Amino acid sequence: MSERRLIVLGTASQVPARERNQNGYFLRFDEEGLLFDPGEGTQRQMIFSGVSVSGITRILVSHFHGDHCLGLAGIIQRISLDRVPHPVEIYYPASGQRYYENLRDACSYHNTARLVERPISRDGRVYEDERLFIEARRLDHDIETYGFRLQEKDTYTLIPQRLHEEGIKGGMAGRLKKEGSVLVNGKTVRIEDVGKRMPGQTFAYVMDTRLCPAVFDLASRADMLLMEATFLSDLEDKAREYGHLTAAQAGQIASDCGVKLLVISHYSQRYLAPDALEEEASRFHPLVRAAADGDRIDLPRRRRDIPADAEGG
Repeated sequence: MSERRLIVLGTASQVPARERNQNGYFLRFDEEGLLFDPGEGTQRQMIFSGVSVSGITRILVSHFHGDHCLGLAGIIQRISLDRVPHPVEIYYPASGQRYYENLRDACSYHNTARLVERPISRDGRVYEDERLFIEARRLDHDIETYGFRLQEKDTYTLIPQRLHEEGIKGGMAGRLKKEGSVLVNGKTVRIEDVGKRMPGQTFAYVMDTRLCPAVFDLASRADMLLMEATFLSDLEDKAREYGHLTAAQAGQIASDCGVKLLVISHYSQRYLAPDALEEEASRFHPLVRAAADGDRIDLPRRRRDIPADAEGG
């Protein structure tokens, strides 16, 4: 059975607190395991949350401020120690290459990790296969910072009656799903002609940024948007000065972008609990969850099947 779940490893900005580790988020998406921004202590948080390093297929670092990357050294060394057999791709801003190398080579260890380094220098897709793609967009922070969007490609549910009407039988249906079209009695039948389109699910990750167009591009119609809500709106000027968002801004973005579930995190240490942040974001968006360390949050159910020839997505 496939699993699509966010596991929250840390929710603190800048410094850890008694009840909050620094940033760290693990997304299970079927056979993919994506670790976002491993801050200090992430390896230990993974143990508490039952996340094995062998489940990591990709590591995505938004930027090289300490609370988003200081745990990378321990994670890489643990990948080596456990002799994880598969390659692990690591995405990070190209301008931070020396910071990445410093973390990778922070101390002496027997390096057996199969790391595939993917430095990012511009907006666009950083990974794609037949099922999904991952995009990066440059955000507006004090140093080069990227947000990420994992987009599952649309699939089709074949309609038996339409298959019968077009004379598609047996293995032809499987070929149709794989190739997108088949030739039947001299006529090309496309999968769009005999199926309903099921939009793929989308997960968006936005941390450490001021308002900018990339925020809205990443968040657009996401099933789950994981977004910073560092301050309450009474500190909006401070948020802007330091390159952050308020809870109100996060809620408004989620509303404007048609997001299903907004998950907020990256709380300033001035807030002992995130209740007020969640309440503020909820004034703008109906489905908000304030993440807590150790939370396991399932992606919402897919949007309903829609006719293949329908407009939009």
